[in-house]
Amino acid sequence: MTPNAFSTDSSANRLIPNAIPMPHRASPSSKAQQAAATQADPRWAAVLARSAAAEGSFWYSVQTTGVYCRPSCAARTPRPENVRFHASCADAEAAGFRPCQRCKPRQPTALSHHAALVTEACRSIESAESDKAVTLDTLAAGAGLSASHFHRIFKQATGLTPKAYAAAHRAQRLRNALNGSPTATVTDAIYSAGYPSSSRFYEQSAQVLGMTPSRYRAGGTALDIRFAIGQCSLGAILVAQSERGICAILLGDDADALVRDLQDRFAQAHLIGGDAAFEALVAQVVAFVEAPGLGLNLPLDVRGTAFQQRVWQALQAIPAGQMASYAEVAARIGAPTAVRAVAQACAANALAVAIPCHRVVKSDGALSGYRWGVERKRKLLDLESLPSSPSDHASASATVENAA
Repeated sequence: MTPNAFSTDSSANRLIPNAIPMPHRASPSSKAQQAAATQADPRWAAVLARSAAAEGSFWYSVQTTGVYCRPSCAARTPRPENVRFHASCADAEAAGFRPCQRCKPRQPTALSHHAALVTEACRSIESAESDKAVTLDTLAAGAGLSASHFHRIFKQATGLTPKAYAAAHRAQRLRNALNGSPTATVTDAIYSAGYPSSSRFYEQSAQVLGMTPSRYRAGGTALDIRFAIGQCSLGAILVAQSERGICAILLGDDADALVRDLQDRFAQAHLIGGDAAFEALVAQVVAFVEAPGLGLNLPLDVRGTAFQQRVWQALQAIPAGQMASYAEVAARIGAPTAVRAVAQACAANALAVAIPCHRVVKSDGALSGYRWGVERKRKLLDLESLPSSPSDHASASATVENAA
């Protein structure tokens, strides 16, 4: 019995309950409105999915329990009308909520602990002598984990396996050796970068450098790149092709600016204006821009880091007419914490529409920055939402035949 909950009726010498104020009860209509607002918030989807990728981006509280939780909390999912979202633990506590005892939102997460272990492992890989690669077992022992467990968390944090990360770092050392030691032989650069044999390296030189080592050292000299400029509903479009495939699709308002961009990318290459056959290929790309449902079946010369290429492959897996958030792409490549790196990889993409970075949006569905302008991003998404007509297919088929 709480103090002052009752008073005495002296005339009858008995206790009667005092008037105790009842808590405010929300009307059914306001509950429905709050539930609708919560369900429309993209953070609610993260709560339903118990998304570890959303850790640190927000916290949510439950009015009926008085606690606040991480997005990944394993507690029973609350009713949406009882949920409120907060930008920090301090905000949730200022609103009168206490930390959940199950997910302990104020304590460091296992994910952050794993990130520290992976960072240390990356430094070990990078500092190892070129002829002494660090093994998975050594890295796992340093982290105090089993090899399989360490392999899994390393890939989750970086998007790469330890072996792929080491290969990417070795390739970077080779680039540095070729660029920084003009008097050293190519063979010396190959061995100093940590490749066990020159024959093993030359088997994968196209994937590592995009060209032979001697051509790379010369800055792409003698590399022939054909290009042509066309017009589409997005403005000017430049298409360039190396001997390996399409190496650039650039969009803009100024055709001269697009050519200068291409020259900056391939400063030592021979840029050759396209002939009639190449212009037919440009027409095929333009047809794909106007009717994305047709697809673009052309070889691509994709140049980027191992992580960038992993992101770009994930982008190509997003169907036309659909979108994914940066966080979703990061999760798909097994690196849920690398959201910022995913955004940077999208910004580095030089193959507009072929690698569809325009299909990546913010977590709330808003259109974020796009290398060729947000309006072009909106226009591309609008075009992809339209069904392709039979005439579009006929036009594309004719273009392919002409290009052949």
